[in-house]
Amino acid sequence: MKKEPYRLMINGGVLSPAELKYICVAAEYLGLNAISFGSRQDIIFPEDIDENKLNRFEKIQFVRPKQDGVENIASSYVSAEILPSMPWLTSDRYLYVLEQFKHKPKLRINVTDPKQRLVPLFTGNVNFIASPHEDYWYLYLRLPGWSKTQMYPALIYSWDMGKIELVIENILIEEPETIETVFDLVSDAADTNNRTVDKPLDIPFYPFPYYEGMNRTGTDRYWLGLYWRNNRYDTTFLKALCDLCSENKIGKISITPWKSFIVKSIPVESKLKWEKLLGKFGINVRHSMLEMNWHLPVNDDEALSLKKYLVTNFDQNDISTYGLTFGIKNYDSDTYNFTSIVIEKNKPIESQKNVKVRDTYNLLYAKNFDPNTLEYIVHVQDVDKVELPGLLMELSKLYFEQLGTEKEDDLLDEGPVETLEQEVYQCADCLTIYDKTYGDLTQNIKPNTPFENLPENYNCSLCEAPKSKFEKKVLVKKL
Repeated sequence: MKKEPYRLMINGGVLSPAELKYICVAAEYLGLNAISFGSRQDIIFPEDIDENKLNRFEKIQFVRPKQDGVENIASSYVSAEILPSMPWLTSDRYLYVLEQFKHKPKLRINVTDPKQRLVPLFTGNVNFIASPHEDYWYLYLRLPGWSKTQMYPALIYSWDMGKIELVIENILIEEPETIETVFDLVSDAADTNNRTVDKPLDIPFYPFPYYEGMNRTGTDRYWLGLYWRNNRYDTTFLKALCDLCSENKIGKISITPWKSFIVKSIPVESKLKWEKLLGKFGINVRHSMLEMNWHLPVNDDEALSLKKYLVTNFDQNDISTYGLTFGIKNYDSDTYNFTSIVIEKNKPIESQKNVKVRDTYNLLYAKNFDPNTLEYIVHVQDVDKVELPGLLMELSKLYFEQLGTEKEDDLLDEGPVETLEQEVYQCADCLTIYDKTYGDLTQNIKPNTPFENLPENYNCSLCEAPKSKFEKKVLVKKL
C-alpha cells in the first residue's frame, strides 16, 4: 500500500510568489527537487521526506488528509478576469471571502463561479456557488454519508460563509440526514443574513477551456498557464518564476484542479522576459488539448501509463476532444466525479494458480457531457484495456453530435413544453422576490405559503422593508 504523501493546504488554490518560493526552498531542504499539485488545488511533496526536519518550517502546514482530517478549500479564483464570470465576483472579492476560513476545515469546501468551467462546482461536501445577487451564494451540501447533493433553502451572505461552514462541521455529530434538518440546526446555532432563494441555480454550458500558454487579457496584460504532464514541477524553475513575479509586482499565483498553475497580470512590456525564462528552462507551453483535459490520481504510474496509451491512440486517429474532460478512477476512490467521461477501473479478480487476470474497466459519461448535471450514465461495463480507445472515440463523436442541442434534448425528455403564469410578490425597494413555491425559511415561512397568509409583521428578508412594500408580479414558469 502506498504511503500517503505530505500535502500543503493552499487556501483557495491561491498563494503569493514569496510563499511558493519558501515552499520550494523547504522542499529542497527536505531532499526534493520537484513538487506536485493536487486536484484540490493543494501542493504535494511527491516523495518520502525526512519527517524530523519538518519543524524547521513553521510557516508551512504539513498534513496527510486521511490521517489529520484536514481538507483544502478549492476555489475558482484562478478563473477570475480570464474566463466567463459573475460581474461582481472579482479577484479581490474571492480573497476577502477566503480570508474568513481561519480554521482547519474537516470538510471539503468549494467556492466557485457557475459561469466558469475550469474549476468543478460540486466536488466538495460544502459547495458555495455565486448567485446573480451580489455577495450572495447558493449552498449545495453533500455531507459524509449522503448519496446525493442537496440545495440549502436560502442564499448565504458572503461574510457569513466561514461561520456557517464551521457550524455545519460542528453539527455533524447530530448526523443530519436532510437539508431541512441542517437548515434548522444552523439557524439555531448562528445569526445569519440569509436571503430568500427566488430562482433555481442556472449553470450555462461552456466547453472546457484551453488553459496553457501566454494569453492576452485586456489591452496591457497577459496570463500564463503552465502544465507538465508528469505533474513534477522543478523547484529551481519555480523559484526563478517567483522572482520574476516579484519583479513584475505580481501578487498571486493560482493552482488549478488539473495539476497546473496560472500566473495573471503579466505586463505587456515584460512578455519577452517571461518567454526568455521559459526558453532558458526548456518549458513547453503548447501541449495538445488531448494531454491537458485529464484528471488522474496522484503518483499513480498505472493511471499515467493508461492515459498515455489512450492519448496516443487519439493522436494517431486525429480525434478531437475539444471541450471534453476525462478522468481515470480506481474502484476504491472516494473522490466525486467531475469530468465529462470517467474511466473506472474495476476491482481485480483474485487469480488462481498464478493465472494472471487482465484488468477491466467501466466507461461512464455525464448527462449532456456536462459534469455539473451530477448525473452519470454507464456506457459500457467490464471491458478490456484494448477496447477503450475505440469506445472513447465513439463517445467523443456522440459528444460533438449532441453539442448545442442540450436544451433541446432536455425538452424532448420532458415531452411537450407547458408554461404557467404564476403570481409572485416583489419588494419595491430591493427587488427581492417572494415566491410561495419556496416560502421564506429565513423567517420560518414554509414552502407553499401564499403571500396573503404571511403575518402582517413580515419584512423583506434582504432590506427589511415591510410587507406593504411588496408588489404583485406575474412570473412565467416552465412546467
